[in-house]
Amino acid sequence: CYLVHTNSATHRAIRDNLHRSPIAPGTSGASGPRYCPSIEEKIVRFAHKESHQFFLEPEGWATGEVYVQGCFTALPFDVQRSLLRTIPALAEVEIMRPGYAVEYDYVPSHQLKYSLETRHIHGLFHAGQINGTSGYEEAAGQGLWAGINAARYVRDQAPLELGRDEAYLGVMVDDLIAKEITEPYRLMTSRAEYRLLLRQGNADLRLTPLGYRVGLATEARYQAAAAKKEAIEAEVRRLEKTILRPSPELDALLSEYGLEPIRAPISARHFLRRPGARYQIIQAVAPSDQPLSDEVIEQVGIRIRYEGYIRRQQRQVARMRRLEGRRIPEQLDYDDVIGLSNEARESLSRHRPATVGQASRIQGVNPADISVLLVHLERRSRSSGSG
Repeated sequence: CYLVHTNSATHRAIRDNLHRSPIAPGTSGASGPRYCPSIEEKIVRFAHKESHQFFLEPEGWATGEVYVQGCFTALPFDVQRSLLRTIPALAEVEIMRPGYAVEYDYVPSHQLKYSLETRHIHGLFHAGQINGTSGYEEAAGQGLWAGINAARYVRDQAPLELGRDEAYLGVMVDDLIAKEITEPYRLMTSRAEYRLLLRQGNADLRLTPLGYRVGLATEARYQAAAAKKEAIEAEVRRLEKTILRPSPELDALLSEYGLEPIRAPISARHFLRRPGARYQIIQAVAPSDQPLSDEVIEQVGIRIRYEGYIRRQQRQVARMRRLEGRRIPEQLDYDDVIGLSNEARESLSRHRPATVGQASRIQGVNPADISVLLVHLERRSRSSGSG
């Protein structure tokens, strides 16, 4: 790959032709992707910048074609050729296929169920850009989710549900259903409030049992994940019982890693929490009887070092689970819920959340509204029970 930069001539060619672009700022009512703006938008929004980067990415080993990353544009063909040729390295460039923009409609979030089935047409499931998202991973994740639930629908099985604490898929779908989508949605790690639990390294431990239950993971894969989980648990227990004692051998080993000697006996588990402590030190002085993979060792270290933070998030999850476990009748008339703010009543009626937890994340619904809703559901439950 190669890196080139735009210059004043490039910017002039773009500015002089902004009126010819359907996606230039102020020319379209549609919102473009926030995290990959067009070159037209860059020139307008960042007018103070003297240059922007273009990455020249070869399309393959057997072709001379190059993709110009960073030059998303819908300017006419002649302008695209002109602006590229203002860059010295591209002075004689030829365009094989011009850049283009796509404007598409999407289904508003309040028209989708948590399963990604449409509310108005039973058995119709949506995934990808039609739900207001942008990005390959986002589309693939929704395709998996909608596909699973479509299969479960025809088998008359309950739809799959994943919490925000269980998978980024759960975060994305919850965002799509509970929030008003005003621009193409991208799933960022910052959107997940429990991201310490949603680590890349424990994805197999979190999701393989679920995949096995819904028929997507083989028995062998399930058993491998179960064995890995047990190996992690067993090693954590062993480290709790293993005591490291001051000794010349241990002092020398600690010195090699730039660590201070220990002054008193300490459990291996507690030792691993010390800044700079390495698992290799424990392996050298108190090795495990069982061979451990690098993945197991990594997860053991994470579990121990971040134990306090992980437990804190688990307590937060437990509190939220109480709200997630409180179901809301699908046909609940929110006009009957006395004390709701008008904005909350309108939002809840439009989105029809399945649980109080989902209701709490809908735009326009505040904690006071949730308290009112809980009281109403409790009264409704008692009334149904007495009847």
